[in-house]
Amino acid sequence: MSTLLCVKDAALRLCISEQHVRTLCRAGVLEAKKVGNSWVIEEPYVKRYGLHTAHMVAEDHPAYGVNKKNIKSKPIALSFFSGAMGLDLGIEKAGFDIRLACEVDKFCRQTIALNRPNIALLGDINNYSEKDILEASALKKTDEIDLIAGGPPCQAFSTAGKRKAFNDDRGNVFLKYIDLAIKLNPKFIVIENVRGLLSCPMDHRPHDQRGPEFPDLSEDELKGGALSFVLKALKSSGYSYSFNLYNSANFGTPQARERVIIICARNSISVPFLVPTHSANGEFGLPKWKTFKQATSGIKEHAHLNFPEKRLRYYKLLKSGENWRNLAPKLQKEALGKSYYAGGGKTGFLRRLAWDKPSPTLVTHPAMPATDLAHPVEDRPLSIQEYKMIQEFPDKWKIAGPLIEQYKQVGNAVPRSLGLAVGKLIQDLLGLKAVPRYPLFNYSRYKNTSNVEWEQEFKNTVAKAQSAQRASGQVEINYG
Repeated sequence: MSTLLCVKDAALRLCISEQHVRTLCRAGVLEAKKVGNSWVIEEPYVKRYGLHTAHMVAEDHPAYGVNKKNIKSKPIALSFFSGAMGLDLGIEKAGFDIRLACEVDKFCRQTIALNRPNIALLGDINNYSEKDILEASALKKTDEIDLIAGGPPCQAFSTAGKRKAFNDDRGNVFLKYIDLAIKLNPKFIVIENVRGLLSCPMDHRPHDQRGPEFPDLSEDELKGGALSFVLKALKSSGYSYSFNLYNSANFGTPQARERVIIICARNSISVPFLVPTHSANGEFGLPKWKTFKQATSGIKEHAHLNFPEKRLRYYKLLKSGENWRNLAPKLQKEALGKSYYAGGGKTGFLRRLAWDKPSPTLVTHPAMPATDLAHPVEDRPLSIQEYKMIQEFPDKWKIAGPLIEQYKQVGNAVPRSLGLAVGKLIQDLLGLKAVPRYPLFNYSRYKNTSNVEWEQEFKNTVAKAQSAQRASGQVEINYG
C-alpha cells in the first residue's frame, strides 16, 4: 500500500511551496484526494510529478526486481550515454533486457526514471568500475553480457565544432567507454556516433603549428586518427567489427538522419552491415522511405516554441518543402542578412518541411536561424509531439523537464528503428542465423564510409605521410 503524504510533506519532496501543491491538486495536475479540508497525495504520484517536472532528482540506484533464478530469460544489454533511450527502445524491441542505463544529464535521468524505473541508473561513467556496473545490474562476474551499447558525446568529433577529438573531455569519456566495455567482455559492443568520427584526428594540432617549419603530422594527428586508435584497441582485445554511415530513413524512420554505427563482436565473428527495411525510391523491392506526413498525422495537441515575428514574415511567403532560396532575390538578402554572404548551402535557413519526404535531421532547437524546422504549412516550428513521432518514441513515453530540455533530449536521440535494426542484427548473430546482404545498397548519401573503404583510405593517408617524412629526411615513425 502506498504512503499517503500531506501537502507539507509533498511540498518538501518537490521543493515548492505548499500553496503551489494545493493549486496542483485542485487543477488535477497532481493526483490527490480531499480528506476533510486537507489534501492527501499518494507518494508514487508525487514522485512521478517530481521526476517529470525535474523538481525531484533521479538518484543512482541498482536494478530492481531482477529474477535471480531466471536471469537469462532474454539477452542482457547494458546502456551507456543513454539519453532519452531512443537507441535502447529499439534494442529492447528486438528482444533484449536493458538492465542498466548510465547517463549524467539531469533531465535525461529524470526521463529514464519516469519510464524505466526498475532498471539500474548510474551517472558519470568516469566514476564506475566494471565491478560497480555488474553490481548495479544484478550480475556476477561469471554472467554473460550479450550487448553493451552507447553513443559517447559526439561534439568532440562534430564537423560543426572545433574537432578537438580525444583532447576534449568528452573525447576522454569515449575512451573510458571503450576501456570499460572491453573489461566487461560482452559478446557484442555497439558504438554510435556522428559522421565526423570518420575523419577526426586522435590529436588535433592547431593549424598555426603546421607547415614546412614544423614536423609532419603523426598517425594520431592524421585525418581518421581517432577512429584508428579505437579500432586498434578493439582488435587487440579480440573484437572484430564492421561499421558504416547509416541513414535512419533506410530502416523505417521518417527522418533522414545519418549516424556511424560500429558493431563489434567477440571472438572475431564476422559482422555484416545492418539490414535495410526501406529505400529511397523502392530499390531492392523494399518499401519507400516513410514521410513526415505519415509520421505526424493524427497528432491533436502541439506544444511548441515560436518563431520571432521578423522570421514569420518570410515564412508566410513559403510553401511546403521550400526555404529561403524560394523567396524573391531581394527578400533573400533581406531575410538572411550577413548570413547571405556566408559559404555553404544554408539549406537550414527559413526551412519548411515537405509533407511527402522524411524530416531532415532533428536538432536540439527547432527555431535557431540556421537550422529551422518549420511545419509544412503552419507558421511555427515543429512541436515536441512531432519530434517524438519522428524519433519514434512511444505515445506514452514521458520526456522530463521544461520544453526546451525536451526538445534537446529528443533531438539528440537515436531513432528507435535504427536501434531496432541494431538489435535485430545482433539477435540474428547470437542465434547463428543467416543475415541478408545488400552489397550495392546506398546506406547514406556519402561514399567510402564502410569499414573496408575507410581502412583502405586511412592506409593510403598513412602511406602518404610516411612518404613525405622520407622525402623531408625525418626519422620514419612506425605506424603499425
